[in-house]
Amino acid sequence: MSDGARVSDQTDRVDGVTYIEDAADPRLDDYRELNQIAIRAEMERDEYFMGEGYVPIDRMLDSGHRMRSVLLHPKRLKRFIPTMSHPEMAGVPVYVAEQEVLAEVVGFNMYRCCLASAFRAPMPTVAELAGTCRRLVVLEALNDDQNVGAIARAARAFGIDGMVISPTCNDPYQRRTVRVSMGEILHVPVARAEADDWPNALHTLRDVGFETWALTPGEGAIDIWDMDVPDQVAVLLGAEGHGLEAETMDASTHRVRIPISSNVDSLNVGHAAAVTFAAIGRPAGR
Repeated sequence: MSDGARVSDQTDRVDGVTYIEDAADPRLDDYRELNQIAIRAEMERDEYFMGEGYVPIDRMLDSGHRMRSVLLHPKRLKRFIPTMSHPEMAGVPVYVAEQEVLAEVVGFNMYRCCLASAFRAPMPTVAELAGTCRRLVVLEALNDDQNVGAIARAARAFGIDGMVISPTCNDPYQRRTVRVSMGEILHVPVARAEADDWPNALHTLRDVGFETWALTPGEGAIDIWDMDVPDQVAVLLGAEGHGLEAETMDASTHRVRIPISSNVDSLNVGHAAAVTFAAIGRPAGR
């Protein structure tokens, strides 16, 4: 909308907004069954993903992802009106529906929803991503959306250039992941290793000059503060509890640990990622 949206004096409705009264309206199909992970994976595939909240939607726009549509509770519309004037929103339908309709569409009582869908961009290969980065995080079999989101947010905060995920790692563009990352995952290039190329993808990184640091609390791991940070480094993180597979650690350059109090068993993987990213980004000589 080139001139921005305005509220009609006669109807109290906003120009350029489509008001939906029927939950069966096919224009809202992107937003159905939001809490059903398996159903959502089948629906979204490699075509689109969801964002929830004003900030993640802003990240959708400024990351260059092409928008499909927006769905709002009426009380969310006023704050969203300035966003409608962005060039990236040209031609993007904005739907508004009352709470009862929204609850029926998404499958639960999402309070005052603020949702958007956007087209997925093609993922680079591991080799393509490695050729454009100096700092990478590699995730093996992480199955918690919130942890993946927290790691992506920390990666952006500490200058990590990209993310490599194993074949069994969660979809990094699940709605909860995008929300927890505050949309920052959309600015982190992601490559998923092929099923027949794991953990050999780590050799691809090493072939182009990366050291690969496997984070583990196990015996024999080197204190991260004793490590000299190379020009190219990839940090390997495993799922909560299980950690990295032995084969993956064997394929890494170094096993590295974060020194913590002996009174604590381990750190949450998202916290461990943030500490590690800060450590490798510290000024030289510190």
